[in-house]
Amino acid sequence: MARSGTNLPRVGGYNQAVVLDAIRTKGPVSRVELGPLTGLTNQTVSNVVRRLLDEGLIAESGHAPSSGGKRRTLLTARADGAYALGVHLDPDAAVIVLVDLAGSVLLTRRFALPRSSDPAAVVERVARAALRLPERAAIDRGRLLGLGIAAPGPIDAEAGAVVDPPNFDGWGRVPLVDLFARACAMPVAMDNDATAAAIGERWIGGEDRADGFLYLYMGAGIGAGIMLNNHVLRGDSGNAGEIGHAQAEPGRRRCDCGSDGCLGPNCNPTALVEDLRTRHGEAAARRIGLTGSADTVRADWKLLRRAARAEDPAALDVVRLAGRRMGQAVRGAVALLDVSRVVLGGEALVGIEPILGAEIDAAINTTTVVRALGGVTVEPSLIGETAGAVGAASLVLHGRYAPGWRMLTEMPG
Repeated sequence: MARSGTNLPRVGGYNQAVVLDAIRTKGPVSRVELGPLTGLTNQTVSNVVRRLLDEGLIAESGHAPSSGGKRRTLLTARADGAYALGVHLDPDAAVIVLVDLAGSVLLTRRFALPRSSDPAAVVERVARAALRLPERAAIDRGRLLGLGIAAPGPIDAEAGAVVDPPNFDGWGRVPLVDLFARACAMPVAMDNDATAAAIGERWIGGEDRADGFLYLYMGAGIGAGIMLNNHVLRGDSGNAGEIGHAQAEPGRRRCDCGSDGCLGPNCNPTALVEDLRTRHGEAAARRIGLTGSADTVRADWKLLRRAARAEDPAALDVVRLAGRRMGQAVRGAVALLDVSRVVLGGEALVGIEPILGAEIDAAINTTTVVRALGGVTVEPSLIGETAGAVGAASLVLHGRYAPGWRMLTEMPG
């Protein structure tokens, strides 16, 4: 979908974002092609391109093949035009990345976090590790735009705080944005991990992710990020996409929200490791190598996924069960949102996306309405296991350079 700019002189920043987004998404592209892509006049395009070149955000990268006249100069985004740090906070680990304007990960750092920990101590440790990455990469610090945080919901977007995040013992209401801003001395953005991952997918995916999609994210828990008409859907409180509270199997496991039967507690790694024991017994668990200890859930889930890829019947059964549960929730979300693509991502899904995808595809695309409208594509994320951290960094880049209505309503500075 082409994005339309405006020729009013008061919205130069918006037009600049529109042109940069078109170059990132469609590039290499010529000035002549940018007019139809953006809805801007040739003169406005020329002025905006000049500013982007002066700011080092794009570069002239050769010429298009001649069609008889003067060869057109092609424009591409400069990867070194801007950088952002991304932090993904999971209950058992922090992942930090340094990302350039093209969305490439330059450096990554991961370390374990204790389940019971002081938020201020966690922020201090993570901030120190994050600030080392730009030094190691020897980037131009003047082009480092800020730091993004992807955290488990729920969040208080207005206050920049997480609110009683699951499996973060004793965290309560924690103002992570203010804490990181003071620790890092740079602008900070925050969103829930699933929404951040969806923004990262859109930023990195370019034309392949230019249409609407539902990003089904699984880490320690499960959530969804939603992109509609090139805009992220956050909801009134900033917590849209809490698909983990969709009903899956009433009467089974109690959810933190107080209900029973929610998808989240029936489809997280802990539940699925438990399901393998319940459905297939200790012999199957021993065969796969599961220990069943509360502090080895991450390792057990990794072993279970590996066994499923090797077509162990018990492991395959449990992963397919998860896919069916997810499929029922996703089917309702797709019907409500009218998206044409479902993206599967998050560290906990790595390696089993094809198995889950087949079950989710079957749940969605067997309905007559979806078939009549052309079907919904189900596919793995383009980012991989660092989706949360890359998404966090993309919060900064997307917020700065992706066209949005706030550019038209907020005063400069």
